[in-house]
Amino acid sequence: MSVNVRLRRIGKNPKGKPHFRIAVYEKTRSRDGRSIEELGFYCPSDGQVKLDKERLAHWIKNGAQVSDTVKNLAKKAR
Repeated sequence: MSVNVRLRRIGKNPKGKPHFRIAVYEKTRSRDGRSIEELGFYCPSDGQVKLDKERLAHWIKNGAQVSDTVKNLAKKAR
């Protein structure tokens, strides 16, 4: 099973700016939009990041590929 960790856009705040969830997806089922697990969120308008670092480390240890944006957010969350 090939798995990746990436952002998913979930909506907008009143001023039209997006919010994102950091989630784990199976690559072969990426078109149906169902995630395996949600690890946190990112709000670019105020720079707020919440990330479960232990679960992210678990998925990386098990071979998940992490997107460049999520890597940068993980560094920012530390």
